[in-house]
Amino acid sequence: MAYDFALVDVFSDRPFGGNQLAVFPDAEGIGEQTMQQLAREFNFSETTFVLPPRDPTRSFRIRIFTPNQELPFAGHPTVGTAAVLAGSGPSRQTFVFEEGVGPVTVTVEGGLIRLHLQDPVYESTDEAPPATAVARALTLPEDAIVDSWYAGIGLRFCFIRLAGPELVDQARLDRAAWEAGIAERWSPHLYVFAGDLRDGAHVYSRFFAPAVGVHEDPATGSAAASLVAGLARRSPGRHGTYRLRISQGVAMGRPSTLQGTAHKENGLLTQVVVGGNAVVVGSGTMDLPAEAVRRPTP
Repeated sequence: MAYDFALVDVFSDRPFGGNQLAVFPDAEGIGEQTMQQLAREFNFSETTFVLPPRDPTRSFRIRIFTPNQELPFAGHPTVGTAAVLAGSGPSRQTFVFEEGVGPVTVTVEGGLIRLHLQDPVYESTDEAPPATAVARALTLPEDAIVDSWYAGIGLRFCFIRLAGPELVDQARLDRAAWEAGIAERWSPHLYVFAGDLRDGAHVYSRFFAPAVGVHEDPATGSAAASLVAGLARRSPGRHGTYRLRISQGVAMGRPSTLQGTAHKENGLLTQVVVGGNAVVVGSGTMDLPAEAVRRPTP
């Protein structure tokens, strides 16, 4: 059976930048095992499958797969899927996607796409990342690390702030050291960045996620959401709006730009928004064998 797909470059305003994504805009009938095999076949950091919503008040249900596993939420797949579904529709469109973290609202205005997380569940722990093990995994001196912590919205991250952008570029993932010291921790996903965490700051980042089959990711929307949410939570004021601009993927030759905003009211995180551009760069058809497609129940 034939299924159409689209190829999208996300968090970029031009082809061949940003983060690659494959989107199956009508995936009804594709089995879960086949979804995982297709994600492995494309071998992008994520592939998405669009299904009818379980709740009729939602627009679509989105399933997100890395080459190794399904994710409850990820930023660039959500943004890129919205770009495909918006097509050449009206100038402003709004979708509410069902994802593993719950409903995710996405607005499309021309080339700019924003995902909105209302009252997001921000996970954190008092456990501190082991500085020596992290430095070894990144092939960096331990004194390069200024700060580190674990947190996440949907996907957990180990955030590592380094002393300067040149150290971000110098980072090299040592897979053996990562497996020995990081892989079994609260989060094995290393998000490395430089820049002051303050409202309006521009930070420079890279992301290594071998645990989900991604050696390095050129743009990570869920990490941007978690980073700006962490900024809001750490800030002393009980009310406020906090913004970050993030550059990622430069070292990979796929420059990406992400905009993150977090809102706080009465000391509580009320909304996180991650935005950027996306460009549909191609499309095609995948012919699946009959055994890969679920038959509808009579």
